[in-house]
Amino acid sequence: MTEDNRLSKVEILIQQKKFQEAESILSDLITEDSNNIHFLSLLAEVNLQQNKFDIANSIIANAIGLSPDSAYLFYIKSRIEIHQDKLSEAEKCINQAIEIDTYNADFFALLANIKLGRKQYMEALEIANRALEIDAENLLALNARSTTLNKLNRTEEAFDTIEGALHEDPNNAYTHTNYGWGLLEKGNHKKALQHFKEALSNDPTFEYAQSGMLEAIKATNPIYRLFLKYSFFMSNLTAKYQWAVIIGFYLGFRLLKTIARNNESLQPFLIPLIIALALIAFSTWIITPISNLFLRFNKYGKLLLNKKQKMSSNFVTISLGMFLVGLVLYFIYSDERMLTIAVFGLAMMLPLGTMFSPSKNKYGILIYTIILAVVGLTAIGLTFLTGNMFNLMTMVFIFGFTAFQWLANYLLIKENNL
Repeated sequence: MTEDNRLSKVEILIQQKKFQEAESILSDLITEDSNNIHFLSLLAEVNLQQNKFDIANSIIANAIGLSPDSAYLFYIKSRIEIHQDKLSEAEKCINQAIEIDTYNADFFALLANIKLGRKQYMEALEIANRALEIDAENLLALNARSTTLNKLNRTEEAFDTIEGALHEDPNNAYTHTNYGWGLLEKGNHKKALQHFKEALSNDPTFEYAQSGMLEAIKATNPIYRLFLKYSFFMSNLTAKYQWAVIIGFYLGFRLLKTIARNNESLQPFLIPLIIALALIAFSTWIITPISNLFLRFNKYGKLLLNKKQKMSSNFVTISLGMFLVGLVLYFIYSDERMLTIAVFGLAMMLPLGTMFSPSKNKYGILIYTIILAVVGLTAIGLTFLTGNMFNLMTMVFIFGFTAFQWLANYLLIKENNL
């Protein structure tokens, strides 16, 4: 088979998402011509598509060393950095590509998406518009513009733009998914579900569409819809404003408790409010795994849950069971030691519900959760052995549980603000 035929086959295999076969042919081609920039860029691409980011980075760095004036190589490197959640590095790379080639719509469209990911919405809109000036039919730019307009609450313009993108390519899974998320953010979960279904009919393995469909199914529950509104609200804020909301809520909660403690006449009004606020705060941590548990009884939803989501919902259910059992045993035997089981079960629902949440420290929350569980179980054991509910391990558990909420918020906000 000639070089041209093999190269044509590689391009077909990439379109068919048969990346391992494409990689095998490319390896042979590079063995014959190790300095061929086109071969190297394709090999980096197939490794990127297989999530082999370190290998892809090494290949593209080699290619850039051979041809430092190739804008397309910096474009690929930027995409590799995006997949590794390194948006700052990705922005530097795509800016380098734009410096070399100032009239490429794909480059500006990618930069717009990076700005969108960094929540720099006005800049993202300006850059997406620049890409569309070069190529009015550029799908990535149309999607970036639509999402940005949605974040800026220019809903009508956002949906006009995304419908224009669908007109260009009615079967594009990414566009349908973006449309679905936009509709979901604006509260239209029924129409969002239709677009997620359409996206998955075109690409059944598209994880972004799968997660969107999962949220759309859960949004049929009105309580979860309220949580989803809160989630979108928080995720659209930059880190400093997210912290402002969290700290403001905490200080307001403490202030209400202080006022209630010092004003008996206000207690009948404030205590129910304090309890409601505490329940709202606690529910934001556990509603996802609890909703995932119920989703497992949905014939479609259970197919969308991954192993970690199922495991988290299982542990939260066990923890809830411990809380209920502890309460029942306390009322049956009037033994205060049983309350330690109830409190442990209730408290552990929070870390167990978030232990698999994505963060820069891959296993940080999970390890903390395991340590906290061991400390809590030890505290229960000491309580039953000594009769002392407030032993040393109890104090450590209380401190650890309080610290967990701040640590988890720090890691999750850091993850949400790259």
